[in-house]
Amino acid sequence: MKPKTEVEVTSILPSLDVKTAHSWRGIVPFTHLAREGRMTVTIGRRELLAALGGAAAWPLAAKAQQPTMPVIGLLGSATAREWAPSVAAFLRGLSEAGFAEGRDVAIESRWAENQYDRLPSLAAELIHRQVSVITALTTPSAIAAKAATATIPIVFTTIADPVQIGLVASLNRPGGNLTGVTFLNVEIVPKMLELLHEVVPTATTMAALINPTNPNADTWSTSLQVAARTLGLELNVLKVSTERDIDTAFATLIPLRVGGLAIVNDVFIITREEQLAALALRHRVPTIFQTRASVVAGGLMSYAGSASDAYRQAGVYTGRVLKGEKPADLPVQRSAKVELVINLKTAKMLGLTFPITVLGRADEVIE
Repeated sequence: MKPKTEVEVTSILPSLDVKTAHSWRGIVPFTHLAREGRMTVTIGRRELLAALGGAAAWPLAAKAQQPTMPVIGLLGSATAREWAPSVAAFLRGLSEAGFAEGRDVAIESRWAENQYDRLPSLAAELIHRQVSVITALTTPSAIAAKAATATIPIVFTTIADPVQIGLVASLNRPGGNLTGVTFLNVEIVPKMLELLHEVVPTATTMAALINPTNPNADTWSTSLQVAARTLGLELNVLKVSTERDIDTAFATLIPLRVGGLAIVNDVFIITREEQLAALALRHRVPTIFQTRASVVAGGLMSYAGSASDAYRQAGVYTGRVLKGEKPADLPVQRSAKVELVINLKTAKMLGLTFPITVLGRADEVIE
């Protein structure tokens, strides 16, 4: 005679209805059913172990049925530390679309650490990871992502004209697997020279610092030369893509008698904004940048499209793609917000006074 085990039925066991096979076989006497909200069941040891084994399998089965969390592939040209503010803006936009990292979506990041030639292999890694969407944070990373896949959705941010550089067919109907956000940069580079000329109107020779490896380099150079001729200025374009280039460029400013310097944004340049601001101050050259951080670090002034607003919009678009919208149907957004930041302390150190016309247009004044 096999021993019987008396147990209290709990949540880990399936509810035993009085008309189960067990009751019909006489294992569960009808007289032992629900008393004061509890049920005492006399069950054989074999039946108990079978029930417990089945209950243990339920959580595993339920887990296997849970939907897989989508993965965003984040592709950047610089480093995670340097682009932390931009990623934070992206995450804010993603949150606006209803997604939070770790709760609704996972993020795989790949950073080229300012080595553009690494971007194709990093994009390939994200594709191998089978990400749901790639968010390309810069123009070079967007170009690499487009070359790597024609099927995985891509959301880009770029300072270039996305049609001109071949990312999309048109702004309103991108087509293909790409869409994104473009913010004012290429268009406002000539305006940088105009603002600098307003601050140092007596200067007749200016210089511009440009990274020649950037896809926008030729466009920047051409537009700056046109602006210089319009203003009656001589412009020297100084090309920098290495640390040594930076030292050489600043060493030439004095013999060229440069009265003002415009530094055009690029990933290589952005990651050295504090160094460039210090060099400009050391050489006593009035300089206009394209990031607020450069002015905080001691630069004279900055004028550029709002990067944080563009990356926030990219986060919103990435969320919409995760919800099922197709990039081909999402028009490329244009972030039109522009910010002028000036540093009065640096102006004083350089012996300059900002004209009222410039002060009145400033979005922020650092004293």
